[in-house]
Amino acid sequence: MLSVEELAQMIDHSVLLPQQTEKDLEEGVALACAYNVKCIVPKIFQIPRAKELLKGSSVRLCAAIAFPQGLNPPEVKRYEAEWALSHGAVELDMVINISALKSRLHDYVQRDIAGVIEAAQRYGAPVKVILETCLLTNDEKIAGCQIAERAGAGFVKTSTATQPGGATVEDIRLMRATVGPNVVVKASGYVTDIDKTLALYEAGARRFGTGYTKNILEGLKSKLAAEAGATAAR
Repeated sequence: MLSVEELAQMIDHSVLLPQQTEKDLEEGVALACAYNVKCIVPKIFQIPRAKELLKGSSVRLCAAIAFPQGLNPPEVKRYEAEWALSHGAVELDMVINISALKSRLHDYVQRDIAGVIEAAQRYGAPVKVILETCLLTNDEKIAGCQIAERAGAGFVKTSTATQPGGATVEDIRLMRATVGPNVVVKASGYVTDIDKTLALYEAGARRFGTGYTKNILEGLKSKLAAEAGATAAR
């Protein structure tokens, strides 16, 4: 089983809900630092403040681009990416243009993603492309993954957690089977406990977006302690 430290380094802790305040951001950064997770993902206007709060920490700062619907024009997404990167973000999660993908405007979708990636490459920042899988057919999920990979994305990601559906084992398996070995699959959307997290890991996810970091990592601690106790009792 994964160690707590290993799993923490696969977690992007999100503070993206519109009702979450500056106090929630401060608490989110403190939690992310306490558990030494991979990234924290605030609302985009909070990137400068989050950078200040992260001083002296190894936790990375990730910006959510065109969140949550992905419907901005490519030029707007690129500008938003450049703004976030220039203000301290070192990773980007961008939402694919869901409507364009469902309309089979694949060239447009690729140009949309490529613009953000071109901006990110100047900063050495990886880009994760969010598909919003609950709104897509399997064929559309496959097409979205393939377009993202062609455009140079380092990750494909399931969800924004703003729609009724989130990450599923079936979608992670499909995405993992679709992209090559150099593209990481990220599970996000209602990843709330350790059992679901481990199931998604077994299906092929190697990064997790969640606001339930404490619940997940404390759940893993409990599992590991129970395992150790069972072993000792044998």
